[in-house]
Amino acid sequence: MTIKINGEQIPDEAVQYEFDRLVKFYSEYISADEIQKQMDTLRARAKEQAIGAKLLINEAARLDVKVPSDDIDNRLETMIKNAGGKERFEQLLRQRGITEDTVRRSIEQGRKVDLLVERIVQVVSEPTEQELVEHYKLHSNEYRKPERVQARHILIRFDPKQQSDKQTALSRISEIRQKIIDGADFADLAAAYSDCPSGKKSAGSLGWISRGMTVPEFDMAVFSMKVGELSEAIETPLGFHVINKTAHESSGESDFDDVREKIREFLRHSHRGEALTAYVNELKQKAVIEES
Repeated sequence: MTIKINGEQIPDEAVQYEFDRLVKFYSEYISADEIQKQMDTLRARAKEQAIGAKLLINEAARLDVKVPSDDIDNRLETMIKNAGGKERFEQLLRQRGITEDTVRRSIEQGRKVDLLVERIVQVVSEPTEQELVEHYKLHSNEYRKPERVQARHILIRFDPKQQSDKQTALSRISEIRQKIIDGADFADLAAAYSDCPSGKKSAGSLGWISRGMTVPEFDMAVFSMKVGELSEAIETPLGFHVINKTAHESSGESDFDDVREKIREFLRHSHRGEALTAYVNELKQKAVIEES
């Protein structure tokens, strides 16, 4: 689909960018299944947001919104640092066929829109406690706690192309498992032998895990275990694991107090979005928008 605003085409990449942002945002508030059900809605909304973004860019230019030069400098320096330094940054620019001046103009344009949006939403009030409570009552199912477990593991990797390497890894993980059974400290063994970064960072602990967060073989094993149980050697695409399950929580409703701040942030974003939508709708009325 081609979208033009006042004769100027919106790139497909702009629509995709808005779609990716929407998916990322809603992933923090609703389940993956719910997001999948709403894909068509999100794609339609991404298109509308891309149109809105272009209208805001044009409006910021019309209003001649000023961006402090040190703001642009600071953001450029952050980009250079994140790229790994000036030399690496310039190399990346050459690979993409763009110049530093182009990047600076892009930063400036983005900041102009940011400053315009700040003007638009600054009049929006914070969500009230009553609004928080009412939202929770209407959407409590969306804030259910997922079933989750706590576990720690020791991983021994192997080359899947080498059968002898696989047998060696299985022997090593079996020896480590026996040491645990004989009373050796799991944390010490994880730090000494595990090929997973968790071994040295957190004594093999993976923290809380919800279903689907790990590879299927690990997921199936850890959710079927009893708390305190030590697994047999579990093979996954990562290697052989021995798992110790340390806690298990069933799914259920979240207490309001536990999700109050999440709801507050959601409503704050929603209210600001409504104010921004109203502003953009006014801009749409004045623009020529063509879709083909």
